[in-house]
Amino acid sequence: MEILLWLVPPAVVTVVAMVWVSWLGREGRGEVDREVAVRRLGAAIERGRRPTYAAPARREDRSTGVAVRPSRRAS
Repeated sequence: MEILLWLVPPAVVTVVAMVWVSWLGREGRGEVDREVAVRRLGAAIERGRRPTYAAPARREDRSTGVAVRPSRRAS
């Protein structure tokens, strides 16, 4: 049973952290005006409709089913 005593400090720290976070989270973020929320939602939906990719679409290679190494030039 003594071997499990090393678990006590991490368990206490975990419980204290959980209580602390739950205490801080009690207040919440406050009330947001309904019109502001609708405007934000509309803007987020509009952003989601346009595809914005950082890299161009990759051209797919035609698969032949055979692994081929690229040829090297002889020097």
